[in-house]
Amino acid sequence: MSRKRALIADTFCLTKRRRCAADSETADGAADVRSSLQYLMTLFSRKLFNDSLPPVVLKHQLYSLHNDKTLVDKQVNELRENGELLMFQLGFDSEAFALVFAEDYRTKVLQGEAGRETLGTVEKFLAKLIPGCSDLSFNKEKMLNEFLFTDREITQLVKSGVLTVRDAGSWWLSIPNSGKFIKYFIKGRKAVLGMVKKSRYGEILRTELEERRTTSQVQFQMKYHVHDIMGAELVECIQTTSGTLLRYVD
Repeated sequence: MSRKRALIADTFCLTKRRRCAADSETADGAADVRSSLQYLMTLFSRKLFNDSLPPVVLKHQLYSLHNDKTLVDKQVNELRENGELLMFQLGFDSEAFALVFAEDYRTKVLQGEAGRETLGTVEKFLAKLIPGCSDLSFNKEKMLNEFLFTDREITQLVKSGVLTVRDAGSWWLSIPNSGKFIKYFIKGRKAVLGMVKKSRYGEILRTELEERRTTSQVQFQMKYHVHDIMGAELVECIQTTSGTLLRYVD
């Protein structure tokens, strides 16, 4: 029997086809979202950025580990509301939200600000942000009247990279020096999807893909990208007796 026919047979004998449901390292109920975040953070390539960035996870990567997206979103929001987690809109995709543990963010931001004239303003901003502010962006009214920043201080926050301009009179919360991360992430996603597409029949076992050697186009660990393309439903997942088969989605 050909490999393709065997995989099809495995599929019908074992389980129905479905969008990426996790057969992953963590199953629903076996670990909470915090544990899943901690696992995904270990896949982040710190050395690639000379340890200047906090570990970054995309929210949809969690969907590759948990079937219940509503539960994931709820737990993420709880972690944000109690000040443990920060969320960022990355800009390259309206559905792409980065997650960073608040203390990791504080540590790396202050490390980058050491000796700079903007340090005091950034410390003031972090003191107001981390206790439980779950905003993705801030308008001028909030910055001036609630956070009590001056126009000059807002300019300093933009200069430091903790804020980036959204439009006139509003700013996104941002991760300083994250441009390189976004560049490598997008390039790596495209390359890994290309590997799936170029595989025989446009499909590959997940374990086989994860064992592929990285290339100059793939700077992150393969598992980091696999959780991305699964969670974002850029591939279809088919359960077989040999494991999860990832199929390219046109």
